[in-house]
Amino acid sequence: MGLLPQTRLLPCLLLFTLLSVGHFKSVGADHCVWYGECDPSVKVPDKKYNCNYTGPPKPLEPEGYELLMELCPDLDYGNRSICCNVDQLRTLKGSLQLPLQFLSRCPACFFNLMTLFCELTCSPHQSQFMKSTNVTKNNVIEVQYYIGQTFANAMYNACKDVQAPLSNSPALSLLCGKDASQCNATNWIEYLFDINNGQTPFSIVPKFSDAPVSVFNPMNNHTFNCTEGLDDGSGPCSCQDCTPACGPMPVPPPVLPPWTILGLDAMVVIMWLSYMGFLLVFVGAVVGTWCYRKRTIMSEYGPILDSNSPLSLNSDNPDQVNASCCETLGERFENSMRIVFSSWGSFCVRHPLLVILGTVALVTAASGGLFYMRIITDPVELWSSPDSQARQEKDYFDNHFGPFFRTAQLIITTPLTEPDMYDPYFPGPMVPFHPVLTIDFLHQVLDLQLSIEDIVATYEGQNVTLNDVCLSPLAPYNNNCTILSVLNYFQNSHEALDRSIGDGFYIYADYHSHFLFCVGAPASLNDTTMLHDPCLGTYGGPVFPWLALGGYDGTNYNNATALVITFPLNNYKDDTEHKGKAMAWEKEFINFMKNYSHPNLTVSFSAERSIEDEINRESNSDISTILLSYAIMFIYISLALGHIESCGRILVDSKISLGIAGILIVLSSVASSLGIFSYFGVPLTLIVIEVIPFLVLAVGVDNIFIIVQTYQRDERLPQEELHQQIGRILGDVAPSMFLSSFSETVAFLLGALSNMPAVRTFSLFAGLAVFIDFLLQISCFVSLLGLDAKRQEGNRLDMCCCVKLPEGQETKTEGCLFRFFKKVYAPFVLSEWVRPIVVAVFVGMLSFSVAVVNKVEVGLDQKLSMPDDSYVLDYFKNLSEYLHTGAPVYFVVEDGLDYRSLEGQNAVCGGVGCNNDSLVQQVYAASQISNYTTMAYTPSSWLDDYFDWVKPRSSCCRFYNGSGAFCNASVVDPSCVHCRPMTPEGKQRPTGEDFMHFLPMFLSDNPNPKCGKGGHAAYASAVDLLKNGTEVGATYFMTYHTILKESPDYITALKMARDLARNISDTVNHKVFAYSVFYVFYEQYLTITYDTALNLCVSLLAIFMVTAVLLGFELWSAVLVSCTIAMILVNMFGVMWLWSISLNAVSLVNLVMSCGISVEFCSHIVRAFSVSVKSSRVERAQEALATMGSSVFSGITLTKFGGILILALSKSQIFQVFYFRMYLAIVLLGATHGLIFLPVLLSYIGPSANKAKVAAANIRFAGTEREHLLNY
Repeated sequence: MGLLPQTRLLPCLLLFTLLSVGHFKSVGADHCVWYGECDPSVKVPDKKYNCNYTGPPKPLEPEGYELLMELCPDLDYGNRSICCNVDQLRTLKGSLQLPLQFLSRCPACFFNLMTLFCELTCSPHQSQFMKSTNVTKNNVIEVQYYIGQTFANAMYNACKDVQAPLSNSPALSLLCGKDASQCNATNWIEYLFDINNGQTPFSIVPKFSDAPVSVFNPMNNHTFNCTEGLDDGSGPCSCQDCTPACGPMPVPPPVLPPWTILGLDAMVVIMWLSYMGFLLVFVGAVVGTWCYRKRTIMSEYGPILDSNSPLSLNSDNPDQVNASCCETLGERFENSMRIVFSSWGSFCVRHPLLVILGTVALVTAASGGLFYMRIITDPVELWSSPDSQARQEKDYFDNHFGPFFRTAQLIITTPLTEPDMYDPYFPGPMVPFHPVLTIDFLHQVLDLQLSIEDIVATYEGQNVTLNDVCLSPLAPYNNNCTILSVLNYFQNSHEALDRSIGDGFYIYADYHSHFLFCVGAPASLNDTTMLHDPCLGTYGGPVFPWLALGGYDGTNYNNATALVITFPLNNYKDDTEHKGKAMAWEKEFINFMKNYSHPNLTVSFSAERSIEDEINRESNSDISTILLSYAIMFIYISLALGHIESCGRILVDSKISLGIAGILIVLSSVASSLGIFSYFGVPLTLIVIEVIPFLVLAVGVDNIFIIVQTYQRDERLPQEELHQQIGRILGDVAPSMFLSSFSETVAFLLGALSNMPAVRTFSLFAGLAVFIDFLLQISCFVSLLGLDAKRQEGNRLDMCCCVKLPEGQETKTEGCLFRFFKKVYAPFVLSEWVRPIVVAVFVGMLSFSVAVVNKVEVGLDQKLSMPDDSYVLDYFKNLSEYLHTGAPVYFVVEDGLDYRSLEGQNAVCGGVGCNNDSLVQQVYAASQISNYTTMAYTPSSWLDDYFDWVKPRSSCCRFYNGSGAFCNASVVDPSCVHCRPMTPEGKQRPTGEDFMHFLPMFLSDNPNPKCGKGGHAAYASAVDLLKNGTEVGATYFMTYHTILKESPDYITALKMARDLARNISDTVNHKVFAYSVFYVFYEQYLTITYDTALNLCVSLLAIFMVTAVLLGFELWSAVLVSCTIAMILVNMFGVMWLWSISLNAVSLVNLVMSCGISVEFCSHIVRAFSVSVKSSRVERAQEALATMGSSVFSGITLTKFGGILILALSKSQIFQVFYFRMYLAIVLLGATHGLIFLPVLLSYIGPSANKAKVAAANIRFAGTEREHLLNY
């Protein structure tokens, strides 16, 4: 953060000292009022009164010629007869140093100011406009100075817009005794001449009039407007310092009105009309078809009666099949998969030990990579790709300027309500001070602040204090820590806070007056009240009121309702030891604040490590919730797999051991995936650990239920052995499992193309885990199923197979859920009048979701990442409620710009002669419409302050004549000479070698009372010097964003900053980028909509292609699967809008996962429909729903439902929103679409039966007991 130079009002007042009043006698126009210096002033002992003198002007001594030319060139004519001597000129120069440093940015302004003081101090016509009204012992004690109102107004108008670049505030705030907004021409000059300002040694009473007053002609010399150049060749003031030079104020583009139709949201109207149109057409078609069938006595089951249909089972010539080439190819592909899987299943059952031990060995080897597992907890690594623009810009900034500092921050409010009314000594209205600014409250806050400064932490056996880790910009000259607190206006001292000046009747100055001065001039080293205390913080820099106060209105800082105390700490990129010390101190700070309480202080707080600590605590606290969720799912799986034939066989028919084995296989696939990628050094994220088990459990358990329940419903054929039966069953169901698993794997792996690290990592791990799970299920689980079947046939107990029950008759019966789906559910859903209702409802859901999909918010509310009971939530709340300024933003100029040339300087700077579209000018223009651009202030400019610092009139830039070493302005040594001569060339900006010669001096100069422009504190890190200080590399110009509260605010700020930086780069013809600490987290939201669409579309395309191939090249079936999954995804957006779930990386991962889980709900049903040999679409849909629906329902829906409900108990808000809500929506939408809508859709527009598959089925099952199954 930039630090302000110390500014003092005393320079102005000192000027007036020299300009001491002359005793006026009516002697003539060419007579003086004073000449020379006499006794020390009573009011300001270190200054002197001017000597009373009423004679004619005296020729100036030759040694003062150069000084007169420098200060008052208009008086440098003739024999230089003036009313001042060399001592007065020297005093004048010393007094004008600070005004010079701040107002000389605008030559016209400074010229007018110098005219005011030169005429006062040295004019040979003093007696025309000055009158001494009090002369004591030859000392001029008081004068009246008649000033033309026109002159005063012109001088003020030329100066009112001049900026102090370091403080981003008007320079008059430092020179007017009050905020610049309350300053005008007369009260500014009155303040400069006021004896009570602590700087003027005698009273100068200004009298303003354009008309002569008695015998006096007011001083009304020629002035220059800020838009005019001076006679010496100085150019007009810059736009930044002269509003009239800017032309028209920038106007933000108009806000686009919302898209409406008849005053209603356009998308809602369009989708409503579309839905109504669809209903009209669809209902008409349904009614028309029903009437037509009824009139012609036709039934949709007619094909069954058609004995000549090649699909009819009653066909007289089943060998006569008119199958197309594609149908034949599909049947052969299907048959090949059936043969391969049947053979493999038979092998696994015949050699269970070999298969099980082999898979255990492979899983163990793969899982061994977990020893190399690395979990990403750094939010930057988690959310920002190393190749992203924000990440590269952050790395560039960190490498050239060091990482952005860490912070520990307090926001303090109070339950007290009684304000403190301050009655100023100078006439004016009463000023209310909010309770947080009462003196007792400030003492209590200071006690807290000092206690925090005394915190001692321990790191690896070493004590760590705040001084060890804090930011000290002036070290080693000043080791005080940077503390941004209003108490730094009082040097963090109880004594300074209690200081007051007064008598028995009235208090002239106290903490009230000092506070009011400091909030207007935070960089001042000496306030203009009678206290004369500094405002500059003890660390050597200013404390801006907008950083230390909150809850105020406008610039009425006395109305602040909150105090903000910030402790910036040093940050380290690759230094683990120093970073560890900082984190250790932060930990002690957090512990101290958790235990702190005070009845008058309500404190919210946060440290740099707070969010990461709270996320880790949240993760640990949610472990029990997650384990309970999985435990419920495990118990359900273990119990639901069994098919109990009778109470006597409950211990035999149960399949708890097989269920546990299935769960272990699912977990093994997850462990193998994590291990394999860990071998290759791919790090994990918390999202992977939390989400992938849920996903693989959904996929894996579904497949387990399909295998087991198909076996339970199957009847062994004559002469068929167990291994043949299980092999045949696997041949029937494995292609469906392969279809779903391979579709998901390909979809996930394609999702790894995402630039978002969290999404990419999840997709990689998920894709491999799903495929490994499939391989383990068709190998290890099939072997275990064979062993369990032998156990069951041998009447041995589950979980205790050594115990055998007496022989009993085993009967095969259908399960309750299967019977329900077969006899009740499927016929009902697919009944003639239910199907249209289903279509209407689901299309209505789709229409609603499409209408609101563009209304889903983008971003992640950081409060959601915190536990419900986190102390950080109070901090976030107060941060949003009270703070008035956003994060710092740096406009970084990459190395390569030639600052030694005028062209390079003009492209960047903001002062006289700089381009109107320079970097500083463009940011300044943006700050004028801050509500649109989010740029709050003019940027602090090291280049402009350097130009002011190096000016020959300034006392800042000096060096020892002998050694050439830098000589600070506070050093009194005759061997110190100015860096640049008072020649026309010397007055110009330094270029070439001169520029680089003095720049290191500027960057090492500490601000002091004689030179507030020293750049060490403010700019030491802003300029990257190369080649031992002989070249300028990268530099930055810092400003602040406006207050940013919600994710959309941060996203808008990032977009605006980048647009501005891009425009600057184009005009400067050099790379400039904007950087702020939050950009790496919010960059993802600039493209999240595109990334989401791309990821989901790629996944859908992959599912379509895999489904089309594995279903035997049935493209229409693949289209229906893809459309149904797309509907689920669109409806997920509808749920997100209804349930206030924003779109971000976490929800995108869940959407990608829902795409995979939806395949499970849909692909099994569609494949069962595809291989069905029933004669009509309705019958085929019924058969598919009956055979696969029960397994899908019990395997995914019921398994997940119980586990998901437990997630609602989580203390983590992010779990409640992004896991409980989204998981519940995924399961419910997947189940309803897969088990209700898809069968209905297939019954209407499903693909026709594959003639080749029907013929093959007829041949394959002819003469077997399974032939009746073809008739359902």
